[in-house]
Amino acid sequence: MKAGILLHITSLPGKYGIGTIGEESYKFVDFLADSKIKLWQVLPLYPTGYGDSPYQANSSNARNYYLIDLDDLVNMGLISPEFLRDMPFKKGEKVDYEMQFKYKVLCLKEAYINYSPTKKFSEFVNSKKYHEYALYMTLKERFNFKPFNLWPGEYKNFNKEIEDKILINFKDTYLFYIFTQYIFNIQWRKLKEYANKKGIELIGDIPLYLGYDSADVYFHKELFQLDKEHKMTRVAGCPPDAFSSDGQLWGNPLYNWHYMAKDNYKWWHNRIKDEFQYFDYLRIDHFRGLDRYYSIPSGEDTARNGKWVNGPKLALFKDILDLKIIAEDLGEIDDSVRKLLKSSGYPGMKVLEFAFDGNINNEHKPSNFSSSNYVCYTGTHDNSPLKGYITSLSEYSRNILINDLVKELKLLKINTNIKSVDDLIDKIIELAFASKADICIIPWQDIMHLGEEARMNHPSTISLNNWSYMAKSTDFKLNISKKIKKLVEKYNR
Repeated sequence: MKAGILLHITSLPGKYGIGTIGEESYKFVDFLADSKIKLWQVLPLYPTGYGDSPYQANSSNARNYYLIDLDDLVNMGLISPEFLRDMPFKKGEKVDYEMQFKYKVLCLKEAYINYSPTKKFSEFVNSKKYHEYALYMTLKERFNFKPFNLWPGEYKNFNKEIEDKILINFKDTYLFYIFTQYIFNIQWRKLKEYANKKGIELIGDIPLYLGYDSADVYFHKELFQLDKEHKMTRVAGCPPDAFSSDGQLWGNPLYNWHYMAKDNYKWWHNRIKDEFQYFDYLRIDHFRGLDRYYSIPSGEDTARNGKWVNGPKLALFKDILDLKIIAEDLGEIDDSVRKLLKSSGYPGMKVLEFAFDGNINNEHKPSNFSSSNYVCYTGTHDNSPLKGYITSLSEYSRNILINDLVKELKLLKINTNIKSVDDLIDKIIELAFASKADICIIPWQDIMHLGEEARMNHPSTISLNNWSYMAKSTDFKLNISKKIKKLVEKYNR
């Protein structure tokens, strides 16, 4: 049994306006080790586009260069301290992605200009792993970062002539984007080795879908449900439910699963196996969409007129059942999804924020866990932190929560003395630790008793408040570490 903390890299303290895989990441690993925590979960590491969501990736294998540590580049002699001092990064309470877009790239380009290519870098370039991503980003930069469907007509459909033009006329830009991947990989490998040596494993996250404006859609249109003009014919989303009469219209392109089946889902297998070069575990977001997915006609304003369509099901996983995969099986779950989850053997998710509604059969209650093969969360990045959730409840609903919680605590012989909202949060966290789930994961915001102001994401919205939460360097205190360590030792995690 293990315990972990969910905190994305961007949410670490960062003196250049965003958390990075630099000093603060290493300090957080030390904090986890001191707390006896064995798992660190992050969100997807892909480059982000409009809206800054790591779940709207513009590449299935590239990594977000905003996360590169600039001080490391100073130590490598690639950026002068004076150059960095002249950059107007804001050390604020939120991530400012506009600042990253404007100034982080300037810093990385300065580092690239001062970089003398080595044999290892040449081998990295020649591996072609990031060839398509670098071509795509070179074209995006040339056309003012517009989506590829708004590029000049002759560039909307890739061909060898376009590739030759880039490698002749814009080779430095092309190599710059490969350089960002080279540096990221070096920095990440060092961080992962450090964490693993401290006994901490990393949990990554892979979105089911990519953004339409992505290298994969641009270069591999046959993998997606597009028409002859390469426009989306059907898009992704969720059906209407009790929380939304219109459902959720995500707008991502859907996969052409019939085409992918022809080579035994090679693209997906390569994608998943590549993630395990960076992580020890991998959470697959929207796992239910691999059993059946919700398909909405392109051009719709809501998700009302969608339909359920069969996905690849177990055929996608039959050759990778040995991997440490966590299935995000939340949302509209039916017997077919449950059958896929059982056949795969992957652990599903239980979320305690969903558990205390007065329903004795609620499957998120620890007393209803059918086995230990689960990952128990207090909440996810898409939910309000526990404090925000609890304080938003009516007195009636909060009393139901307390009554349900007390019953669960008694079953696990946990003290039920609750006098405040903070007590409620601590008891729910302890319940996650005490549950039979093999793994429990606590979002950092719940550890710190933070409210709605620290929420990571409001699904289906675009806002400066999404994906911008940052912890403070003063958060990682000894008393917090001791509190976590006490739970780890008490419940043998």
